[in-house]
Amino acid sequence: MTEGARLFRYSGTLGSLSKEDRDSLVMRVKETDAQVRETTAGIIGRVRTRGDAALRELAVDFDRQKLAKIEVPASAVGSALQCLDPALRSALERAARNIEAVHSASPPMSVEVEPEAGIVVGRRPDALTRVGAYAPGGRAAYASSVLMCAIPARVAGVEEIVVCSPPAKNGVPSAIVLAACAIAKVDRVFSVGGAGAIAAMAFGTETIPAVNKIVGPGNAYVAEAKAQVSRFVGIDSPAGPSELLVICDESSDPDTVAAEVLAQAEHDPDACVVIVALSESYADRVASAVAAAIATIERASIARDALKANGALLVARDAAEALEFSSDYAPEHLLLAAVDAPRLAAVARNSGCVFIGESSSVVFGDYISGGNHVLPTAGAARSYSGLGPLDFVRWTSYQRISRDAAESLALDTARLAEAEGLGAHSAAARRWSEAR
Repeated sequence: MTEGARLFRYSGTLGSLSKEDRDSLVMRVKETDAQVRETTAGIIGRVRTRGDAALRELAVDFDRQKLAKIEVPASAVGSALQCLDPALRSALERAARNIEAVHSASPPMSVEVEPEAGIVVGRRPDALTRVGAYAPGGRAAYASSVLMCAIPARVAGVEEIVVCSPPAKNGVPSAIVLAACAIAKVDRVFSVGGAGAIAAMAFGTETIPAVNKIVGPGNAYVAEAKAQVSRFVGIDSPAGPSELLVICDESSDPDTVAAEVLAQAEHDPDACVVIVALSESYADRVASAVAAAIATIERASIARDALKANGALLVARDAAEALEFSSDYAPEHLLLAAVDAPRLAAVARNSGCVFIGESSSVVFGDYISGGNHVLPTAGAARSYSGLGPLDFVRWTSYQRISRDAAESLALDTARLAEAEGLGAHSAAARRWSEAR
């Protein structure tokens, strides 16, 4: 392969990967650093026992901010939207409309089934009462995450949506995050970040109410905090660094593939980006395109670190081998930049979201096309799905059994109970066989 292949930690054919290297790519869940675990546990303990006082101390320690108020006034949220650059506001509002349209198309639905005459078994979705969304505000302020979390919750019928985001230099979250909160019709916003925000939403403080579920991306401390409080409150899928796997062939532009690769690699030095080309000659062209483009981006050093730590440039014998590897890898984003992308998409499995065709840029999905960008990472796509309205309801199951049906069920139920040694169950069932 060309010199550009040296940018990637792994390069070569899929078949030549050692078991160790393949396992390293596929089983990429990293153990949480002991220091992160201990620090996070300490923060959660402080907030759980000392509430708002602990949050104010944490704002000084981590954000260098002495908070005048923990809650952002509604007037400040509205003002942020009014003062936002009109073109940027228009883009946010367009994204919000698309997200609402997509998520409104698949609302949670009640179901009733009558397996036998007189027996009705049903399942009813009940929206959660209160949901908390976390909006990062460290190296970048992610207004898009506010829309992705709050709008599906509102579509599902959640009664109250709160957002926590770290304070900027003026003591409140960034103006674009506040503007997104206004567009998404968030009910309350709080100037707190990190593990402390997660603890506050999980257990409640004097100012911040406890929620039923916490969603949204964050750094290692936020992710660890969500994991630690998940015994007490619902969370979305485990979150980690951004991921992209591209299956590509000569029908796609190498410069376009390179742009997609670098767009995800610039997120974080821990981002995971894998290219699976369907020929070695095309892999060489993509490698050269990445090498040429990486020098032109502002976050080049971050992207280089990501490719060197977790990047792979691989060649598959054919599309079937590429899809088999993708299914094992289970990427957050799967981009099919190949001539028969629709056919490949129909059989692709285990990805957070599939982007079908070269023009279906992952960055459109990150912001504006309407699908959710809160997606499973680190292989969690083998069992988790992207965020949507179904994540903001709990299901009430119910059964209605007529007297005639009860009499019909009684003896078989009793036999099953007796086989398990549960006599009281048997007696409760048999009384209906003797009801008449």
